[in-house]
Amino acid sequence: MTMNCLGGKCRTEKCMRTALLLAGAYHILFAAWVSILPFHAFDILGILRPNHPMLWRTLGFISGFLGLALLIASTGPIQHWLIVLLGFVKLVSATVIVSLAVYSGDLPIGSLFFLPLDDLVWLAPFGAILWATLRAHTGIPVSRSQPYSIAEAASVYSLSNGETLAEASAERPLVLVFLRHFGCTFTRQILRGLQDLEQQAKHHDASLVLVHMLQSGKEIDYLGNHSDIPRIADPRCELYRAFGLGKGGFIELFGPHVWWRGMISVLKGCGVGHLAGDGMQMPGVFVFQEGGIVSSQPARTAADLPDLPSLFSHVSGAPDAHSR
Repeated sequence: MTMNCLGGKCRTEKCMRTALLLAGAYHILFAAWVSILPFHAFDILGILRPNHPMLWRTLGFISGFLGLALLIASTGPIQHWLIVLLGFVKLVSATVIVSLAVYSGDLPIGSLFFLPLDDLVWLAPFGAILWATLRAHTGIPVSRSQPYSIAEAASVYSLSNGETLAEASAERPLVLVFLRHFGCTFTRQILRGLQDLEQQAKHHDASLVLVHMLQSGKEIDYLGNHSDIPRIADPRCELYRAFGLGKGGFIELFGPHVWWRGMISVLKGCGVGHLAGDGMQMPGVFVFQEGGIVSSQPARTAADLPDLPSLFSHVSGAPDAHSR
């Protein structure tokens, strides 16, 4: 879902605003209906009228208040994401509560009649807006409309020792480990195993190089005793883009496999830290030599870790001419 953000204001797709307008109008009409005709819905469903119509009118008032809030949110879905989140929580809660009440026999099955129109129909658009909000607030905006080619990026970006990526790769093969943000449990797992990764790289006569998304020097706080490992700072993710590493989707970032591997990582003591980099950015590992990619291992999910034996098993001995 494409968004253009400038100065904290994001231009969103028209369908987002339309969905919030329709949802707001529906909730206001529902509020008017139950306030004027509080027993009409019960008569339609064949349910006994409540002894306290004021409670039903109060629920209608809450619905009307939410409707007005949604109309306000329609003017800027990303800016007013808290209102959308509140609406999403209401939709999910109402669906669960009514479904459980019907299942337990406290409400007749006819009560499910209103769920599709009152709640279920809005879940998908509200969820899409919240996902778009996550991408807008955690992603780092790109500074170039067209990504660097690998040759351009290799000549522009330098290692922490001052060599350009092109110069360093002409001297020896490089194992480029593109990290996710430093608060990610999988990045923390990689950092705990840096010594082993470095030894594996040396076994193949290669040098380990870390690529991260912080300003140069900020990464030292996270590297501990491994601050001597060469690094490349890429706060705009331009080098990531040049190597074909993009932003992750929902499944890649939050799918069942990621949750399972993440839980294992946390139990191993890697933990989770604050967001330090682009939370949407996907990682990857490459063998880079003489300005070209020799072997690649782009991550399929955020949970994928470097597998250097597999990476070097695909090294043919010559750089990929097509990636220059």
